[in-house]
Amino acid sequence: MRRVASAESLILRDVPGHINDSEILSFLYTKDINWQYVNAIKTLTDFNDDIISDWLNISVKTFREYKKPQNTFKENVKEQVLLLLSLIKHGIGVFGSVKEFDQWLNRKNFYFDNKSPNSYLNTVTGVKFVDDRLTAMEYGDNV
Repeated sequence: MRRVASAESLILRDVPGHINDSEILSFLYTKDINWQYVNAIKTLTDFNDDIISDWLNISVKTFREYKKPQNTFKENVKEQVLLLLSLIKHGIGVFGSVKEFDQWLNRKNFYFDNKSPNSYLNTVTGVKFVDDRLTAMEYGDNV
């Protein structure tokens, strides 16, 4: 497993471990979701700027701008960043490593209409659906 830098470890430690609307809303209104959170997604996963910008529904250029400390985000981008980090935390917990979770996200899957789970991560509902599948796996479903 790749060693996670301290800033990313702290961010991941603080985000909710499961997607729960009240926890997510509380986090959004009490924390400053900033460039460090976006950078944590990039550092924690093996996904490139193109894929992550697609998840956030922004251009690659805008994504790269978001990685700069002086930029502020729209509320919907903050929410998507937080949901993705929560999903990553949950996925690491289920699979035991970032690498295994990344591989699962990239594999076509029957439960995802024979698409890869990462193709669902560009909407709030899609992130929640992937998170629900992770929870199902925790309880013995063959996902």
